[in-house]
Amino acid sequence: MTQYAYDLHIHSCLSPCADDDMTPANIAGMASLAGLQLLALTDHNSCGNCAPFMQACRQYGIVPVPGMELTTAEEIHLVCLFPDLEPALAFDREVKAHLIPVKNRKEVFGNQFLMDEEDAVRGEEELLLLSATDLPLEEAYALVLRYGGAAYPAHIDRDANGLLAILGTVPPEPVFPALELRDRENGEDYTQKYGLAGKRLICSSDSHNLWTIGDAGGTIELDDEPYSSAHVRRVLIDVLRGDAL
Repeated sequence: MTQYAYDLHIHSCLSPCADDDMTPANIAGMASLAGLQLLALTDHNSCGNCAPFMQACRQYGIVPVPGMELTTAEEIHLVCLFPDLEPALAFDREVKAHLIPVKNRKEVFGNQFLMDEEDAVRGEEELLLLSATDLPLEEAYALVLRYGGAAYPAHIDRDANGLLAILGTVPPEPVFPALELRDRENGEDYTQKYGLAGKRLICSSDSHNLWTIGDAGGTIELDDEPYSSAHVRRVLIDVLRGDAL
């Protein structure tokens, strides 16, 4: 078993609310400086920069996790993580069909840069990624599982797009083995107030800029033998799905 320093909620320059210098190489470099070993890219409603992100992480010896921060029809943010790039991109294609067909106005919302493996801009996503999908929470969660991933509500201790702020409680269905906090200090209070005993609380930065990467200071213990980055990702997904201790 190995303790991994992680940050499982980071936005690249594909998310219009993130800084333009949040390129895959810059993210991986900053994560390395922060001492992180396990890193997920979770742009709003898109996995479009996951391929160059995974390559950049490997150059720094960081285990990369492809992911997405999906906005449900209720406007709840859901962190969606996958064991490999192929299922993440397949999930991405399906989610795109559920986006509201509104074009991004970059002068209002920001740029949505798609990057290549040389960390150069290869294009821009035309659809606005900040809008909600038409996927209800239960359907979105089931879709993630169908593609072999794990999903959990993002920043439940935040008013904007937080599960608790919108629903007022953790629903009985779907069953979430894990939930995300922005502030680790809220763990005890939220566990008591909302009945989260037995849940795994993930603390990630939700970074939209380089200087906050790794600020959450989360660690997770994973059985990584026989070691490979693919094995670590699979074990992580199993843990987050509640399929492993």
